[in-house]
Amino acid sequence: MQRTITRVLLVVFGLAEAVVGIWPLVSPTGFYQDFPAFRTGWVAMDGPFNEHLLRDFGGLNLGLAALLLGAAVIGTTAVARLAAVSALLFGVPHFLYHLGHVAHFERIDQVLVIGTTGLGVLLPLVVLLLPARRVSPPVTP
Repeated sequence: MQRTITRVLLVVFGLAEAVVGIWPLVSPTGFYQDFPAFRTGWVAMDGPFNEHLLRDFGGLNLGLAALLLGAAVIGTTAVARLAAVSALLFGVPHFLYHLGHVAHFERIDQVLVIGTTGLGVLLPLVVLLLPARRVSPPVTP
């Protein structure tokens, strides 16, 4: 069984991925121009608009969100760890790419880009490394 903290992390991470998944599917141009909303232009600064790529990215993030949220609902440690490994397989290359491609951003955006993509590695690592909750055997008289 999962610990409560594992479920909380899966839900928080899953909801964040859902937003990043739904937005480019609903409005690829809006995502391209305005992501992440509190600072604009993170995607637009990295190259020309490509609707196909943005819709694929949205679908990928939505699939990852479903896996993370489903793992929280199912509640087993094995499924939580599978979701964490899946998130890492996306998050590590994404983080590494951004580590080498932030020079064109303002300093605050450099910190925010590295910080937010770093969370995409840190959160699944925590989920992966948290021990399972011990289930005590029932006491028999």
